[in-house]
Amino acid sequence: MRIIQVQEIAEAVSKLCIRSNYHLPPDVRAALDRALKTEVSEQGRDVLAGLLKNADIASGEVFPLCQDTGVAVFIVEMGAELCIEGGTLSQAIQQGVKTGYRDGYLRKSMVRDPLQRGNTGDNTPPVIWTQQIPGDKLHILMAPKGGGSENMSGIAMLKPSQGRDGVMDFIVKQVEQAGGNPCPPVIVGVGIGGTFEKCAWLAKKALFRRVGERHPDVYYAEFEEECLERINDLGIGPMGFGGRITALDVQVQTSPCHIASLPVAVNIQCHSARHMECIL
Repeated sequence: MRIIQVQEIAEAVSKLCIRSNYHLPPDVRAALDRALKTEVSEQGRDVLAGLLKNADIASGEVFPLCQDTGVAVFIVEMGAELCIEGGTLSQAIQQGVKTGYRDGYLRKSMVRDPLQRGNTGDNTPPVIWTQQIPGDKLHILMAPKGGGSENMSGIAMLKPSQGRDGVMDFIVKQVEQAGGNPCPPVIVGVGIGGTFEKCAWLAKKALFRRVGERHPDVYYAEFEEECLERINDLGIGPMGFGGRITALDVQVQTSPCHIASLPVAVNIQCHSARHMECIL
């Protein structure tokens, strides 16, 4: 059994919080570059050029990419042969978020209570999803999730008879209703199947995939492509000013579900699709 100290995890998490807010991942940067070459709207091209310039300034001058440095969301894959010493995984990540958001001068976005409000002052608590995997490694994936795009997300419990077309109609409608609010071009995370709550988690998990990485199942890879084309046919365009590029990608995650159910969830991510990961 391998032993890892809480402090090592906390330090890694702190670095992830800072790096993810300052640097646009290469896959997202490449997607914006491709979008700039294919966008037909002059205003849309201006927006995309501005987004790329913003990413360069943030990375070069060490500024956050966006004022909304988000909820700290983690997906952690923990090896079954790994033991944490000095505390729990949750405590380690909490400490890392506190340190990272303090040292990185990142906006603290969390409130203590959804109705009574009051900022927690350190951007905790983070949202942590844990999966056990074989081996003795700890794979930490982190994404700061901004409120503007998160608020445009949605979920539906469809009838199984609505099938593939019903699911795609719901996804496209959700993006259409969001319009320019989530700061397009967006990335659309889609969960299909599972239960009400698992479906939403699948949609969130989908956003951790690299932009342009297709689903391993050809059926769903084609579904993603068709869905992306329909969304870009909406004409919302970069920042809602009109144009061809409303979404950079559609990413689907699926799960078995009840014979009477067809859950579908859409989790929208803005153009500032920040995500980082490390393996300890």
